[in-house]
Amino acid sequence: MAGTEVTNRQVLFKNYVVGWPKESDMEVVTTTKKLELREGQKDVILKVLYLSCDPYQRGRMRDSLDSYIPPFTPGKPLDGYGVGKVVLSNDPDFKENDIVEGLMAWEEYSLGFKLTKIESDAVPVSYYLGALGMAGFTAYVGFFHVCQPKKGETIYVSAASGAVGQMVGQFAKLFGCHVVGSAGSAQKVDLLKNKFGYDEAFNYKEEPDLDAALKRYCPEGIDMYFENVGGKMLDAVLMNMKVFGRIAVCGMVSQYNNVEQDPIYNLNYTVKRRIKIQGFLQSDFVHLRPEFKKTVVEWFKEKKLEYVEDMADGIEKGPAALIGMLAGKNVGKQGIKVADN
Repeated sequence: MAGTEVTNRQVLFKNYVVGWPKESDMEVVTTTKKLELREGQKDVILKVLYLSCDPYQRGRMRDSLDSYIPPFTPGKPLDGYGVGKVVLSNDPDFKENDIVEGLMAWEEYSLGFKLTKIESDAVPVSYYLGALGMAGFTAYVGFFHVCQPKKGETIYVSAASGAVGQMVGQFAKLFGCHVVGSAGSAQKVDLLKNKFGYDEAFNYKEEPDLDAALKRYCPEGIDMYFENVGGKMLDAVLMNMKVFGRIAVCGMVSQYNNVEQDPIYNLNYTVKRRIKIQGFLQSDFVHLRPEFKKTVVEWFKEKKLEYVEDMADGIEKGPAALIGMLAGKNVGKQGIKVADN
């Protein structure tokens, strides 16, 4: 296939964004691409099968933010996590037709980076976008290693029906915790209680007083909070944490589009309740990825886990899928199906 010229649709990032991003901040273009490997490089060229839409990508749409990952480049394709099939390789670890997960551009044919071969066919390959990918791994290390759970404790999860939250809740139930979650629609709350096994769940949009809601659903207080939202939700949680409670800060999606960040008023509770707050990245725990994959694949085989995806069909749907996810319109893990394998 070397030297073959292919049609290659791409999703380009147009300009840095202030405030809420729009589909028009991206552009779908059709180009041609010659599939060639660079001499002396361990290149792997992929046919992209699935792409992941993730909240961290919002931060990459601005150039003024001090972050752990560089911003997108205007005029170039977006990039992120995905699943692809190897079409050409200079890397002895990967051969033609291998299915891999890792980093790739938002285009139909892309160089791959930080790739791992998908060895198991026990679950659909799209699960490696989320349940067995970055989101699932974030949930695994955030719950088991940052929250440091004890059986019987109460954990509260915000954005609980998303790619990370649905896994956190199920890990916590398997461990033996009392699990409470919130989401932004009746449909999502139903998923939490009737598919993911949450003990209690509520629609935060129907709760004008979040402090009162948390006291109602967690009357004895919260031992662990898996933080995905920030802002007013974090402020309310602080008032409901137990002594020596732990907060694992995965994200603060309510703040990603704000020009100015919402203030937090109740930090004094961290002193009188001796609350531990820890931010983390899944990349801090990369040494645990083999353990995570082995464990979670087994749990799927044993039917101990459920997973819900919201898959857009076609790379041209990428901008709408990403913006919809940032606005909370997705139900489950948001991904983009680019091609059949």
